[in-house]
Amino acid sequence: MNLTPVQEQRLQRLRHRMKVYFDPSRQDHQEALKALWYATYPDQQLQGLISEQWKDMGWQGRDPSTDFRGAGFISLENLLFFAKTFSASFQRLLTKQCGNRAAWEYPFAVAGVNITFMIMQMLDLQSTKPRTFVRAVFVQMLSEDEWAFDLLYCVAFLVMDKQWLEKNATYMDFNEILKSTRAQLERELLLDDVMRIEDMPSYGLLC
Repeated sequence: MNLTPVQEQRLQRLRHRMKVYFDPSRQDHQEALKALWYATYPDQQLQGLISEQWKDMGWQGRDPSTDFRGAGFISLENLLFFAKTFSASFQRLLTKQCGNRAAWEYPFAVAGVNITFMIMQMLDLQSTKPRTFVRAVFVQMLSEDEWAFDLLYCVAFLVMDKQWLEKNATYMDFNEILKSTRAQLERELLLDDVMRIEDMPSYGLLC
């Protein structure tokens, strides 16, 4: 597939984002983490970058920086994009407002990191040649919207939660739910009339 200059530029930028590790010593990474907190809890003062408060958002411990190892800084950017762009949907998932929830629920923030990693694997953007049609379709979408990856992330989170409820899942089922979420995203991305993330049937979950 021959890329246009715009596609090439945006693909390289996205690849660069995917290679950035979360570094708790970097000021801009610290500020992004604080921004996520206040986008999530605008009326609640953050006590520190290491605090028991982070567990309320669904991090595994007091220090959320230890949970970024799998997907890096882009997973924080994805969460922040979701919180700022679709705040109502973000809050609905965070607080598990919809449906009959399991006694053993998935931790929200850690699930978000896993979703970023799943999408990175699905799109296979780091390889030099496209090995899947899904990747080729997505690269075309980048020419329409530079934030296509972040939008796809938001859709994926909603799809995952919907499948979680439909299958009455518990935390032990999380990996299976993630696999079925990926399968649904791949099916939708390959539909003939899907040219943008907004064209995906599941995009309506965000509205």
